[in-house]
Formats: sequence, C-alpha cells, structure tokens
Amino acid sequence: QVQLVESGGGLVQAGGSLRLSCAASGRTFSTYGLGWFRQAPGKERDFVTAISRSGGRTYYADSVKGRFTISRDNAKNTVYLQMNSLRPEDTAVYYCAAALQMTYNTRDYAYWGQGTQVTVSS
Repeated sequence: QVQLVESGGGLVQAGGSLRLSCAASGRTFSTYGLGWFRQAPGKERDFVTAISRSGGRTYYADSVKGRFTISRDNAKNTVYLQMNSLRPEDTAVYYCAAALQMTYNTRDYAYWGQGTQVTVSS
C-alpha cells in the first residue's frame, strides 16, 4: 500500500511557476508508475502527466506539453510537477496517484493523495 501527500500548491499570477511535490510512504515506491491529475470546480478529474517506474518515460496531456515537467526521485520517494507559464485555466486541485504502470487512465490508479490547490490569477 502507498500513501501519497501533495504539497506546493498556492496562488500565482499568470505566467508564473509552481513546483508541486508528492511524498510517498512505503518501500515499494519505485515499483509504481506515477501520475498527476487535476480537477477544476464542476469538472471531471483530468489526466495531466505520468512517469514510468524508473523515470525514463513520461507522457503529457496536450494542454500542458512544453509547460509542465514531471520527475521523480526514487531515493526520496517523491514525485514532482514543475509548472511553468501558468494560465488561469490551470486553476484546479492537483492530485498525485500511483498505479502498477505508467498510464493516463484514471481508473488504473489505485492510490491517490488528498490534493493541493493551485490558483492562477489573470
């Protein structure tokens, strides 16, 4: 079992940057693919990005490609989301999640964090 705790959210102006972190418990962190999702008020939870177990492969939603970067440090049991050139439409609660493999499919993720709010002002 994996427990995930996100941090790093906050309020930022459009064009700014934020770095989210997600710390995981357990000694099997490196055996999970990891993903970031986001959910805006009144909308479904959407895929943002995912990373493979080793960190060698990544996948991004078109809406964030070129602006967001996912990375992981298996020694620290932590996954990161660097968000640059933020836009008001990026405003959402951001969740990290763990799955048996890298995937963009929400239902494949068995473990979820509690979420961290990101608000981008115009």
